[in-house]
Amino acid sequence: MQRTTCEYMMWNGLPTIRKEIAESMINDYGLSQKETAEKLGITPAAVCQYVSRKRGRIDIKNEKVLEEVKISAKTIIDNGDGHIIKETCRICKLLRTCGDFQRICPHCEE
Repeated sequence: MQRTTCEYMMWNGLPTIRKEIAESMINDYGLSQKETAEKLGITPAAVCQYVSRKRGRIDIKNEKVLEEVKISAKTIIDNGDGHIIKETCRICKLLRTCGDFQRICPHCEE
């Protein structure tokens, strides 16, 4: 059975977005894995799986999207978990229109 764009993004996009935001929080803003987990509302074990590439195995290569991920990470750090959904959706829309997913997911918009 063929997956819808939303199913594809749920199984592949969301883990990739979380991985990229978690990595940005750690690498760009100096948070620990525990602090990153607290900011994202996930477990430290989940963050460990993102940074070790057990989850979110797709790499975002689009520099524009990666810059926006850094902005999202900073927004979540500065403003709290009320911004997680908004920022995740924002990055998802970017991935669907200009990121790596349009070549991987046959339903993603160009």
